[in-house]
Amino acid sequence: MSSHSLARASRAPRRYTLSLAIVFALTGNAMYAADTAPADDANAPKQLGDITVTAEKRSENIQKVPESITAIDTEKLDVLKSGADDVRFLSARVPSLLIESSFGRTFPRFYIRGLGNTDFDLNASQPVSFVYDDVVLENPILKGFPIFDIDQVEVLRGPQGTLFGRNTPAGVVKLDSKKPTQEPDGYVDVSYGRYGTTNIETAFGAGINQDWAFRVSFLDQHRDDWVKNTAPGKSNELGGYNTQALRLQFEYKPSDTFDALLNVHGMNINGSAILFRANIIQPGTNDFVPGWKRDEISIDGNNFQDVTSSGASLHLTWSLENMELASITSFDRVKTLSHGDIDGGYGASYAPGGVMGPGFIPFASESADGLPFHRQITQEVRLSSKNTSPLDWILGAYYFNENLTIDSFDYETIFSHGALDGYAQQKQKDVSEALFGSLGYQVNDAFKIKGGLRVSHDEKNWTATRYISPIGGGALGPLFENPSYTHTTGDLSATYSLDKDTTLYARAATGYRAPSIQGRLLFGDTPSVAKAETITSGEAGIKSDLFDHRATISADVYVYEMKNQQLTAVGGTTNFARLVNAKKTEGRGFELDARAYVTDNLMVTAGGSYNYTKIKDPNLYITPCAACTVLDPEIVEGGVTLASINGNPLPQAPKWIGNVTARYAIPFKDGELFAYTDWAYRSKVSYFLYQSVEFTGKAWVEGGLRVGYAWHDNKREVSFYGRNILDKKAITGGIDFDNLTGYVNEPRIWGVQFRGEL
Repeated sequence: MSSHSLARASRAPRRYTLSLAIVFALTGNAMYAADTAPADDANAPKQLGDITVTAEKRSENIQKVPESITAIDTEKLDVLKSGADDVRFLSARVPSLLIESSFGRTFPRFYIRGLGNTDFDLNASQPVSFVYDDVVLENPILKGFPIFDIDQVEVLRGPQGTLFGRNTPAGVVKLDSKKPTQEPDGYVDVSYGRYGTTNIETAFGAGINQDWAFRVSFLDQHRDDWVKNTAPGKSNELGGYNTQALRLQFEYKPSDTFDALLNVHGMNINGSAILFRANIIQPGTNDFVPGWKRDEISIDGNNFQDVTSSGASLHLTWSLENMELASITSFDRVKTLSHGDIDGGYGASYAPGGVMGPGFIPFASESADGLPFHRQITQEVRLSSKNTSPLDWILGAYYFNENLTIDSFDYETIFSHGALDGYAQQKQKDVSEALFGSLGYQVNDAFKIKGGLRVSHDEKNWTATRYISPIGGGALGPLFENPSYTHTTGDLSATYSLDKDTTLYARAATGYRAPSIQGRLLFGDTPSVAKAETITSGEAGIKSDLFDHRATISADVYVYEMKNQQLTAVGGTTNFARLVNAKKTEGRGFELDARAYVTDNLMVTAGGSYNYTKIKDPNLYITPCAACTVLDPEIVEGGVTLASINGNPLPQAPKWIGNVTARYAIPFKDGELFAYTDWAYRSKVSYFLYQSVEFTGKAWVEGGLRVGYAWHDNKREVSFYGRNILDKKAITGGIDFDNLTGYVNEPRIWGVQFRGEL
């Protein structure tokens, strides 16, 4: 692996010269040529505009869609990602949504209403689907594609088993890029902050001729290495990254009846992987150990991460007399290698002289996981009505095909200075096919009913071979697994309009997740296969426009029951991950979204959720950690201590999430002075299936601030920003081998930013 490290080092110089050249080549002087928009009537009170979503694969007012949805607009997105953050910046900024990762800027793990997956395998399936420009990105590395030049983000809570299908029992996170237009349109957004944190984002689009239009979008993010390695004999620094992403779109629209949109995209990420920190937690508590410093670490293993991905999609739309035909074809691939010092320290108890630290290191663990090959192909075809009658409908078919290879490596750190001593490989082919349909009927002016069904078939072909065992287990395999599953899911909803501004709704829905395979053979001899999980959910809510459209509110209550939930028992004293099925899991709660003009100068949004989850399986036991204070009942079987997880909440499932934003503006000269602040709260969580004192994440509050001046109808803006402005230090996850290793949240970042629009 030394040659790979050298290659990575040669790529380390920052590419800002190229990035800035692209920025100004795209925008040129045109950004200063736009005419000022006519001023609004100064005496008219400000009103909230309608939010249009495509949650049901047609454009609709969010207040009329019978399900729990949050939409995030462009300005809020720009504020939240000011510090060049990855998709995790959305965590707790939306009711019932949490996002975390043990890989860093890649492999985000999504949780909605407490339902998620802590699995860290590179073929791990998740119950929250990630849909980018109408394409499902299945592999967890693909889900780390950066968020830039986005029109809107929609978070759909609850099972989406009709229009989105498998692997959506918890919900969908849906992103839509800004599309080409005939009119020239673009922007440049540049920021620089602490630790050399740089974000350069730009886009430009226009008509080529009356039939063709294009849009090109580019992102360049960078942070310097800022965490000093204090291990004996080490002087390097870690924590930095480089991210580049590009999206090129061409739209062909020769008439009002046909539209073709080609989307070509790619990304490259390199830098540090997540930094694991040994014995960061004080025994008997969930506090940091005294003297802990965020900007220091002591590890003797290598740490780096490289990701490249590319893909394309073709969206064809034919507008017929009373219906619309759409075809979406996509191809995506990704390669990655992530190498980390998993024990989070240096040395080990068996090292010469017993040299080790920080604290007790029972054994060294240095490993890497990679995708040397990955390919995903999807095809969706759907025919939908144009809402020209009381009856609206959608019919469609879907095909998914994924092929991947996973390499798992282990390295001997103490005696061989990082020499390879373990290697296993998995290969998986995953095919899913589905037919779906949805039918709605407007019974009268106030009442509408809608229902849908989806029939899906999934099949996986998996094989794995261990070539070198790091623990003397010898070669193994090839081993084979071939689970398949056919299932029908659907939903039924009703909406009732109390008046033109208030809608009541009720929805029942089912969903499922296809069988999963966990086959990390480096430390175990047998794969684990989880049966398909299924969910039945019900919710009811209200959506209303208030005070002459100066405020909106949506609120819902929900309940669900999941059978055979797929859970991942991670680590423990056996240092081995395996899949298990919980007989039943129950959940219930509520969600609230609101936004309002408190005054014409003050705009406020607020959201919150309560999520109660409970595992109900009296016969389910897993291996807990050895060095922590386990709170669950324990038994001993075959000399192995096991903990009962019956009655426990789900991991990474906070009961409470709350968020608020406020924007206050004061007219000044030809523009306005403004302040925008955002705050998010998350209550405590358990990192693992079992309950323990040490591996319980504390509740935290995190805030951001942007203060600046906007002019030219808010198309020019210069500002000072801060992220994590209280410098909150929080443990966000753990490694439960035989010590108290964890990883932490992002540091406080502040900087300056300029944004200009065409």
